[in-house]
Amino acid sequence: MRGTADTADVAPGLATASVLVIGEALVDVVHRVDGSIDESPGGSPANVALALGRLGCRPRLLTRIGDDRRGEGVRAWLQASGVEILTGGGSSAGATSTATAFLDESGSARYDFQLDWDVRVDDAVTAGIVHTGSIAALLEPGAREVLQAIRRLRGGALVTYDPNIRPALLGDHREVRGRVEEIVALADVVKASDEDLAWLYPGERLVDVASAWRAMGPSVVVVTAGDSGATAVTEAGTTDVAAASVAVADTVGAGDTFMSAIIEGMLRLGFRDGAARGALRRVDRADLSSLLERAARAAAITVSRPGADPPSSAELAEEPRPRVPVAAALD
Repeated sequence: MRGTADTADVAPGLATASVLVIGEALVDVVHRVDGSIDESPGGSPANVALALGRLGCRPRLLTRIGDDRRGEGVRAWLQASGVEILTGGGSSAGATSTATAFLDESGSARYDFQLDWDVRVDDAVTAGIVHTGSIAALLEPGAREVLQAIRRLRGGALVTYDPNIRPALLGDHREVRGRVEEIVALADVVKASDEDLAWLYPGERLVDVASAWRAMGPSVVVVTAGDSGATAVTEAGTTDVAAASVAVADTVGAGDTFMSAIIEGMLRLGFRDGAARGALRRVDRADLSSLLERAARAAAITVSRPGADPPSSAELAEEPRPRVPVAAALD
């Protein structure tokens, strides 16, 4: 059933895997082309946690949520999909943060943020896989705390990262790129969109940037490029996957769903904690290709319906039906 976790077709052990997501949870205020305005819970890391819950994992989300009506809605939304909420710094942040999205005729979004990101990560928190990205890893004062937590946790945990750049919130370009590269060097798996890389490295070839990032430390760097599909760069070379086809409602949450399916795929392949770091570096290309294809299908389901509404494991297991090609299903 949409909106809840689904245990059908869930690989054994997913629900007991220790997955920690650190990052913002907020409310998306979506202005559609027809003039209508919708509100729904969101935030890139929160979307990743939600999608992981629907895929049968039981993730924890360390975040900051206001104590207002919107905050109550965000908590209910996450908990309905099996996400455990850890409020770093408490839940007395007053107003819940918002991201206002203005959609164009293709369904792509331009964002304006009202955000308070001040979070604390308890030293007692542990994980097998820890994910972060987007605003949480770049906006101070919380970004500094996130970086310190990643450094501490990566000894026992695999680290995944999605920069998910939001230029409207960022400062000096060189400083932002330096911080992104600092986290890339700590990560085991990185997923970035072509738009992220175009902003960070204007004029450079996507595959060249991905290769340079992989040389910094990650085992896998994945670049998504809309209807051109996705490319993963590993020690063994590049692996390409085509974009799934679907009729688009909007692209909100598509990249976050793709990221969550990568994490779930890691767990399915046995990459559950830091002890698997060496094996991940030698990941089989056929396994990687299958993982990316599943992630593309998950993202396509998300863009086929309004808002950040990722699929359950049962929906993802259904036989895909050819539809109209989507221009931004993997962004």
